[in-house]
Amino acid sequence: MENTWQYQGAQPIKIKKFLQSLGMGHRLFNDLKNGQGKFLVDHRKVRPTTKILPNQPLTIIAQPELRDLSVKLSDAPLNIVYEDDNWLVIDKPAGVTSIPGPTVDNGTVLNRAVHYLVEEKSADQRPHLITRLDRYTGGLLLIAKHHVASSMISQQVQQHQMLKEYTAFVSGIFDKEHDIIDKPIARREGQVQRVIAEDGQRAVTEYWVEEEGADWTKLRVRLHTGRTHQIRVHLASINHPLIGDHLYGGDTSKYQHQALWATKLSFKDPFTLKQLTFSREINEIPDKKIK
Repeated sequence: MENTWQYQGAQPIKIKKFLQSLGMGHRLFNDLKNGQGKFLVDHRKVRPTTKILPNQPLTIIAQPELRDLSVKLSDAPLNIVYEDDNWLVIDKPAGVTSIPGPTVDNGTVLNRAVHYLVEEKSADQRPHLITRLDRYTGGLLLIAKHHVASSMISQQVQQHQMLKEYTAFVSGIFDKEHDIIDKPIARREGQVQRVIAEDGQRAVTEYWVEEEGADWTKLRVRLHTGRTHQIRVHLASINHPLIGDHLYGGDTSKYQHQALWATKLSFKDPFTLKQLTFSREINEIPDKKIK
């Protein structure tokens, strides 16, 4: 994989510092430095300690990642929304698992993505899921097509700089049109459910009311942290569980899994330095109208 940036600063800068400013992690830089890649300035190979001058192009060439043979191939649809040399944005259907596990070892997003890269004869055949969704949460999901992209975006993920919004249908009517839920979430040994607990990790969820029915509300929800089941736990904690969410007390009489979709995803592309924004509309629970 080859990527090039042009340094726009006013003063000379070391390659490492420049790449770190773009988001590259220490591990990837060290891998490149220790023989798994090359650094080129003005198309000439240079040492990793070299300084770049203003307006000079820096190119990194990384060795490709070969396929992990333990991951089975699945030719099930990937539902691609956007693709370039570095990223895949897909629309994951509800009911599809993100990665293989003890109970599902094929047909997941990862199995499908590997198959896609193999079919495309990509040099890199080990995709990295940057965002993940619960099995029964559908919507937008970001995949890095190679390890350089995965490393370059990791800082945005860790610092919660990536904008992620969801559409949720919940039980009940809200008193407030907008609010922020700031409650710590904890895991309990042997339990799938997460709980609100003082010893948990801080979790912050923001919501806006978009539509109301007789006994239900459509919300736009934004995550400011990324805890497991965060939206589900937080909304249940204020007595507005997701419709269909059997795990957290939602009404399952009309819908059999949580009515939640990832509907907006926005991040700064560390390769082009442009903001990439993707969205999809959910106007009602698909195939199950709320009356």
